Amino acid sequence: MIGIGLALCMLIGCGNGSNVKGDLGINGLPIEKFSALQIYTRGEFELESERPKKAAKYFAQIERLYPYSEWAKRALMMQAFAHHQAKEYDFSRAVAQRFIDFYPADDDAAYAQFLLALSYYDQIDDVGRDQQLTYQALQELRTLIERYPESEYARSAILKFDLAFDNLAAKEMEVGRYYLKRGHFSAAINRFRVVIEDFQTSTFTAEALHRLVEAYLSLGLTNEAQTAGAILGHNYVGSDWYLESYNLLTERDLEMEPSGDSWLRKIYRQVIRGGWL
Repeated sequence: MIGIGLALCMLIGCGNGSNVKGDLGINGLPIEKFSALQIYTRGEFELESERPKKAAKYFAQIERLYPYSEWAKRALMMQAFAHHQAKEYDFSRAVAQRFIDFYPADDDAAYAQFLLALSYYDQIDDVGRDQQLTYQALQELRTLIERYPESEYARSAILKFDLAFDNLAAKEMEVGRYYLKRGHFSAAINRFRVVIEDFQTSTFTAEALHRLVEAYLSLGLTNEAQTAGAILGHNYVGSDWYLESYNLLTERDLEMEPSGDSWLRKIYRQVIRGGWL
């Protein structure tokens, strides 16, 4: 026990994290001199010391020096985690995918998939940026939910999926409002239509319907405006958006009822049959 203690003390420098010489050597000794357990312990020490980039290097060495061992498998997962902590998302994603490819039936495969999804999700910061990362996060979160529905990460994945889904709808709404304010009504309608057809379970659906009422009324297309109002009244009768649309329509002596045969009339028929939302 004393020998092991001294070896570990030498490995971590008895708490001093500044003893890494060169890229991989420890206290002047090459990494090859240490066991998988000792290198793993050093990696954990670097993580706890908030040096995740260094930690990832140590975990990677276990895979190199002790391939196909149980320690190599554990270190592979920790390497993915360390890269994620360092915000090296591309590296984290690549290592997590390698874990899934090598150990698809392992208990930690669900967490590897979770890290893979987070490598995209944690880069989603606002609706003003390109949303390709959001689409990729949704894809990987869906994979986790479908492949590991009983895992402890599935619930968190569902919550994150809903938030990412809303993020995409928010982007469409942002652009639609921009066009609406500037009088580009056809362009605005196209954006709000995307929300209605592709993101109908998002938190922006009621507003998108109201904005359609506004845009169609501005174009003099009363049939479409009434049908959008009818859908709004059927699903969101207690919302502020319903009240605003109701006022806009009734002050023009129009009712919130389906009229005409536009794409919204098809949506309304789905609503009545319970096939929408």
